[in-house]
Amino acid sequence: MAGCGAVRGQESPPTPQPAPAVTVPLPEETKRNATAPCLEPPPLVRLEDYNGPLKKTVGIFARKLERKSVRPPHYKPGAILCSLELKDKFILFVMDSIDPVSFLDAGFNAGLAQAQDDDPTFGQGAAGYGKRFGASFVDQASSKFFTDFAFPAIFSEDPRYYRLGSGSGGQRFLHAVEHVFVAHRDNGKHIFNFTEWLGTTSAVVLSNTYHPGNERGFAPAAQSVGSSVIQDMGFDVLREFWPEISRKFKLPFRDQPDPTNHGANPDERK
Repeated sequence: MAGCGAVRGQESPPTPQPAPAVTVPLPEETKRNATAPCLEPPPLVRLEDYNGPLKKTVGIFARKLERKSVRPPHYKPGAILCSLELKDKFILFVMDSIDPVSFLDAGFNAGLAQAQDDDPTFGQGAAGYGKRFGASFVDQASSKFFTDFAFPAIFSEDPRYYRLGSGSGGQRFLHAVEHVFVAHRDNGKHIFNFTEWLGTTSAVVLSNTYHPGNERGFAPAAQSVGSSVIQDMGFDVLREFWPEISRKFKLPFRDQPDPTNHGANPDERK
């Protein structure tokens, strides 16, 4: 027994096992999990998905229209759509500016201005048309810069149109018209549409610097701002009813159907 005690006394004590590491969530994970989750809107429809008549032309126009329209998730009460981050708002401005429709629109406006001899200091002929085309394109790009990026960043405003998608035609029409006055903040709450009015006004004031023939004064500027706002209102009405137009002509669109309207499994709504 003494020998065993001596041998046991010479054995090294057992190595203590390290305590299990405590997992500490990263600050950004804690911040993200502490807030209510948001839902990403469905992606844009690809040009390859347009298979009807004049599919490429329809697809190009539809993508520009749908780029700034989303639908809130009505089937998930309390959920909000993920807003655009600062870089996403800048990307929206760039994509809207270089869209093929923007070049076509600038060419059409330049031709109309040339026919009416607007801003006669530009002259006529190919040189005059080139100046008008450049000015028209800059008009669009500056307007998109102010309404897609600059003022949405300043006021934390979502520059997209939130489609209602349900209710009577009159309700949806008024909802679309209302958007020039009421917009969504990045947190999902409502805000006066500063972007529409301040952005449009800034673009009109800036255009006078490279349109030497433009009429100066408050009345011409107010008329230009009002015309642009009415045009944006018309596009919002078109965005609101685009799903019905798409179904009528059997075109694909990015809208997301409500599972409650299609007999979906209740477990899939969570």
